[in-house]
Amino acid sequence: MTSEYTATEIPALVEGMTYEEMPKGQIFRTARRTVTETDLVNFITWGGFNEPLFWDASHAADGGYTGRLVPGALTYCIAEGLVLQTNVLHGTGLAFLHMELTVQGPVYVGDTLYAVVETTDSRPSSKPGRGVVTSRITVRNQRDEDVLVYTPVRLIRGRDYGAPTL
Repeated sequence: MTSEYTATEIPALVEGMTYEEMPKGQIFRTARRTVTETDLVNFITWGGFNEPLFWDASHAADGGYTGRLVPGALTYCIAEGLVLQTNVLHGTGLAFLHMELTVQGPVYVGDTLYAVVETTDSRPSSKPGRGVVTSRITVRNQRDEDVLVYTPVRLIRGRDYGAPTL
């Protein structure tokens, strides 16, 4: 009977990895997700991306694009969501510190995206119980073409992390 146990006595099904569990060279991929017209409209409306390139299909076609073009910022957000849905950072992520981002190809409504995550550096931080992890995240479409690459640097809990006392 589960009511006999407290939350701390019941093991969590989902627990993120510590920085020690993210060595340089580790690689994994996320699930896939198809970008919908609703995704595009909601994002460009919410974010104020009032650019004809995203609103006007004929304007995008005049630029040589062959479909409803998706902003690189939306592609990045979808990829970051896919990474978080793996639960690799669930409860262990402390901060997003920095990134560089390069758009390598167009993304269109109807494209199916996934991300390949490779740890490129993992080291202890200046404070005990924490580490700094750098990754190269390559976003690919359904044809396995690279469409966006970003390199987040994150602060991640270590095995011996202790929450600061107030």
